[in-house]
Amino acid sequence: MGISSSLNAGVAGLNVNAQRLSGISDNIANSQTYGYKRAETEFSSLVNFGNSAGSYNAGGVRATTTRQVTQQGSPTSTNNSTDISINGQGLIPVTTVAERSESPTTRPFLLTSTGSFSKDEDGFLRTSGGLQLLGWGTDTNGDVGAVSREGAASLVPVNLSGFDFSPNPTTEAEIAVNVPSNATIGDTHSMTIEYFDAIGGNHNMDIEFESVTPAGPGITTWALTLTDSSPDAVNPVGSFEVDFDTTGAAPGAINAVRATTGAYDPATGRINVGASSSSIDIEIGTIGSTSNLTQFASDFSPVNITKNGSSLGFLETVEFNDRGFLEGIYDTGLRRPLFQIPIANVSNPEGLTPEDNQAFRISSASGPVYLWDSGTGPTGTLSGYTLETSTTDITEELTQLIETQRAYSSNAKIVQTVDEMLQETTNLKR
Repeated sequence: MGISSSLNAGVAGLNVNAQRLSGISDNIANSQTYGYKRAETEFSSLVNFGNSAGSYNAGGVRATTTRQVTQQGSPTSTNNSTDISINGQGLIPVTTVAERSESPTTRPFLLTSTGSFSKDEDGFLRTSGGLQLLGWGTDTNGDVGAVSREGAASLVPVNLSGFDFSPNPTTEAEIAVNVPSNATIGDTHSMTIEYFDAIGGNHNMDIEFESVTPAGPGITTWALTLTDSSPDAVNPVGSFEVDFDTTGAAPGAINAVRATTGAYDPATGRINVGASSSSIDIEIGTIGSTSNLTQFASDFSPVNITKNGSSLGFLETVEFNDRGFLEGIYDTGLRRPLFQIPIANVSNPEGLTPEDNQAFRISSASGPVYLWDSGTGPTGTLSGYTLETSTTDITEELTQLIETQRAYSSNAKIVQTVDEMLQETTNLKR
């Protein structure tokens, strides 16, 4: 058994070194492949338990090759806003382009550490190798709603179709106006706020101030009437009476607000009025405040008007931020969240099953997946304009290549020696 066990050990040595050579070959071939995780081959001995002090038979060797998934390549900057990588732990959810139209329960759920994504003819963000980016759709405030974080059930293929235009309706405004303290009953002054509706149209909101009590010590009152220029408006869209204190603890400040049409929130100092397609909150000031509406001995002065919203915007580009949101950037300056890309994490990344195009599939050895927001939990942050380089170190691979070649030659020498010894045994019969 001694000679034949030596032959078996030599053959096993040839096999495992050939396996190691295959891994090294893959590593060197993919030294310039973005997101490639190097293959590492480890040897372990096989022991013949029938050995004793006076008898020894070779057991041999076996090899195990794994991907170093947790090992990270260096980030490299690019000019493509949809090139993404992860700074830290975690992987990006993707599927295959060929099967992206299937339901979440039947399409492949894959993970990758980086990807150069670009929009195809149908608006989908995909890599040239055939990986389709997955994410959660958001509303205009970036809210994804109730989503499943323990699998791909809520993930959808990222598609930029339908986001070429984006209205940005006005929902909030703030005014700072002084009305004259020496006004007589019936004196009127007016100002106009331009606003944008839910389909990108612009309208005017006229605000008329009318003095309804004579000037003098104590409380004076002004009527505010808001009129909307849009054709479908039911005017007035807001009517209020505002009392000003002239001699109390806060002279010139608002003392009380009474709403006839619309509503006033004393906690925020905002009036709510109906407008085309939506309503608008206009900040006029809280009770006792002199930051917005005031009544001082000066002329009527619209000091400041601010508002949100803009006209219809055209999509110029998209970018990822470090919170994992894909944002559309429009020519009006609007930045709108379109999708959120979660960061996937598993208990044992080394247990993931490698697939083509630097992707991995969840396995029983990897453990279940959980989808985190970028930068939360154990995961890193998502970065745009970057790609992760290959984890292959050419110098190290060439060193291992030489070692493997010598080990293979040494095992071949064992086989040759055993053959010569068997030949000598055969010659004894002659």
